[in-house]
Amino acid sequence: MNPEIVACIMAGGTGTRFWPMSTEHRPKQFLKLFGERTLLQQSFDRLENVVAPDHILILTNQTFVPLVHEQLPKVPEENIIAEPMRKDTAAAIALAALVCQKKFGNPVMVVLTSDHIIHPQELFQKAVRFAIQHAWQQDKIVTFGIVPDYPATGFGYLQAGEKSISLEGIDYFPLLKFHEKPSLATAESYLKTGTFYWNSGMFVWQVNAILEQIQHFLPQHDAVLKKAIASYGTQDWQRILTHAFADLTAVSIDIAVMQKIPHLCVGVVAQFYWSDVGGWLALEQYLQHDSCQNAVQGQLVALNSSGNIVFAENPQETIALIGVENLIVVRSGSNTLIVPKDQAEKIKELVAKL
Repeated sequence: MNPEIVACIMAGGTGTRFWPMSTEHRPKQFLKLFGERTLLQQSFDRLENVVAPDHILILTNQTFVPLVHEQLPKVPEENIIAEPMRKDTAAAIALAALVCQKKFGNPVMVVLTSDHIIHPQELFQKAVRFAIQHAWQQDKIVTFGIVPDYPATGFGYLQAGEKSISLEGIDYFPLLKFHEKPSLATAESYLKTGTFYWNSGMFVWQVNAILEQIQHFLPQHDAVLKKAIASYGTQDWQRILTHAFADLTAVSIDIAVMQKIPHLCVGVVAQFYWSDVGGWLALEQYLQHDSCQNAVQGQLVALNSSGNIVFAENPQETIALIGVENLIVVRSGSNTLIVPKDQAEKIKELVAKL
């Protein structure tokens, strides 16, 4: 006997660090940054032969529902859950779990991201299948830890127990603690211990298991959304859900729940490649490079210019550079971005002004 499986792809982010390609009307998960499929479509593709399309839910902002329909025609319309406003991941996951419970009972729920790079697909699916069995048989909450290769300050961390365990070719560990994004010195100390992993933000659990924790640690979310879910599938659903979301405090699932229940959690050591491709700097390794180490999409003509990231949404567009180094140059529609690589983090600040 195998468990019923439902996957939930979180697709409501804004991706401001990829401006001007990523905008509030078409954020990065809907873009073809890597190949011929968008990041959202690639997330859907990775579930092939693991979860049936009619058991895949897409959690997204109400504004993006038409984009999801367009890009994922195999997902039933009623499986696209429109959040009326952004209230962070705790609200989104609580809503998704309640929809799963109403539609499917108590399946194993796989929570995935829509805007990350993961490969190869075979190793990812092997890890997910292992996590599904563990969540079902052991009634544990399972997350995926990424082996860090540098002291990142932009990720949360998972602290592993003293001993990891190997089963069916998969390494996993008892989880001691979730840690928020650290300072550089703290991140460096994490790497020295060898017992810390990046928090990928992907989870596997039985629906009733996570709802029990949400009820305990987020009683307002539980009460408000349970009341709203009674109207799911009716003409009043979006109106009632909008009122419900207005009453919720914005908080992440990690802070509100996961950090308080590490004894219930295990972490699977990801053997697949993972990147959250948080901005243009992360894209550099995936682009073609010329003899001067310019990373390029588009037609670049360069004189005495090196180490630049040049990206044209239209690959036939020409960009010309003379005597510049270590810039990010992006052309998208009628918008152009030019920023030194070492100031890329200010793109988010710039978008706020725009």
